[in-house]
Amino acid sequence: MHHLLVVEDEPRLRSLLDRGLRAQGFDVRTASDADEALSSARADPPALALLDVMLPGADGFELLEALRGVVPGVPVIMLTARSAIDDRIHGLETGAVDYVTKPFSFRELTARIRAQLRRDSAPPVELLQVKDSRLDLFKRELESPRGVFVLSDREFMLLAYLMRHAGQVLTRSQLSEGAWDTVVDARSNVVDVYIAYLRQKLGTDAITTVRGIGYRMPVE
Repeated sequence: MHHLLVVEDEPRLRSLLDRGLRAQGFDVRTASDADEALSSARADPPALALLDVMLPGADGFELLEALRGVVPGVPVIMLTARSAIDDRIHGLETGAVDYVTKPFSFRELTARIRAQLRRDSAPPVELLQVKDSRLDLFKRELESPRGVFVLSDREFMLLAYLMRHAGQVLTRSQLSEGAWDTVVDARSNVVDVYIAYLRQKLGTDAITTVRGIGYRMPVE
């Protein structure tokens, strides 16, 4: 039975999560603030932590960093009403493995928890490679025939998405939503701009334009 730590300051939602996750077969410990959460984690290290961002005192991002010192490597899912991409990026850069926005589907939340627990039991993927270009997912470092580059947040997310879907033709909408979790206006050229940045580092043939549709990262 997997032990989960749920940190939520709103009593009704905390109780709902406790009952619901127990009904799904999880062993649950709850906390209402960072101090209580850290004390619980020290006494009984969780297999996964579900953290609300808006907590009294130290917020969820600060708690995440502190939790890493208590239970190194524990997967953390952030639970919050915030949906801005900057908040999501901040959470992921701090070390969260996933981000769920309120209001949420309980079935989806449970599925995400189970997916992370399965992933945590498997060897972590550290490197993506397509042809002669390699992307280090921890260092956010690209090694290509043109050199070694540390990528910006948007470059990194876009290239990782392209590499994970190498060989597929992807529309601009698929790229913006899949890589950045945002919808761009049909008239916007933001995807094209970042494709150009990546081509400068990868080589012009590494990402091909499929006229009238979008882009593709060839595998041959």
